[in-house]
Amino acid sequence: MTKPPLTLYLAAPRGFCAGVDRAIKIVEMALEKYGAPVYVRHEIVHNKYVVDDLRAKGAVFVEELDDCPDDRPVIFSAHGVPKSVPAEAAARQMLFVDATCPLVSKVHIEAERHHENGLQIVMIGHAGHPETVGTMGQLPPGEVLLVETPGDVAMLEVRDETRLAFVTQTTLSVDDTAEVVTALQARFPAIKGPHKEDICYATTNRQEAVKAMAQRAEAMLVVGAPNSSNSKRLVEVGARAGCSYAQLVQRATDIDWRALQGITSIGITAGASAPEVLVNEVIDSVRAHYDVTIEQIETAQENVEFKVPRVLRETA
Repeated sequence: MTKPPLTLYLAAPRGFCAGVDRAIKIVEMALEKYGAPVYVRHEIVHNKYVVDDLRAKGAVFVEELDDCPDDRPVIFSAHGVPKSVPAEAAARQMLFVDATCPLVSKVHIEAERHHENGLQIVMIGHAGHPETVGTMGQLPPGEVLLVETPGDVAMLEVRDETRLAFVTQTTLSVDDTAEVVTALQARFPAIKGPHKEDICYATTNRQEAVKAMAQRAEAMLVVGAPNSSNSKRLVEVGARAGCSYAQLVQRATDIDWRALQGITSIGITAGASAPEVLVNEVIDSVRAHYDVTIEQIETAQENVEFKVPRVLRETA
């Protein structure tokens, strides 16, 4: 039986960003240097495949520091942690390695600088997401107020309307965030913001590629985890940019083929914590159903690299 023809658009850039790459490398190098087990507080990055792979190598994933013994190394995830976590680790004389993405750390430093200047901070982010929890936890309670939508801005109760600054989670939708920033600036004209929004280069680039792809692809598959903020945003961006069907899939087995019946083009991208091996698995699965022609849609080139902490570069 001949397979129906299909154009497969591949978004570039897609998948791993420099911060995720670095975080995974940190766990692997710690295992090499200290042997197993190495403890990791929270999923190092939001991807089951990556976490399972590191678990097989000897990483133990826990939610809190209480679940770690004092005598084994512990690694903090790429999303960042509240100040209280390294303080507790230091008090217990634990060996800890911080895998927080440098672009998240940059937001932490920004929030602290505004706080030192006597400003109250408004954070644009998703409640409960580890990155938001980590950023808000850099400062004392009440110093960072969280908003998710323009509606939240209207309800804000601040200490002093003239002494405010805002920061954002790094993995948000660029367009949604712009709406919230506009609402903040309209209500609080004196509010200080970052020179350039805090949304990271990788999030921005992946969303731009999806927008370009959405003009051409009838359906879109985003490879990523359901708890991955940047992956979920790619689905939303694709749908908003005009792609009539956009689905988040963790693995090829998640693809809903019935929903794709009769289409002639599919776009594929991957969130910043999804490895390329899973993208290839999805492509192979599409090839099994269709006679595929692949076209790459490239909107940017990335060559960012972050160094791992010195403690891991030094030989034992």
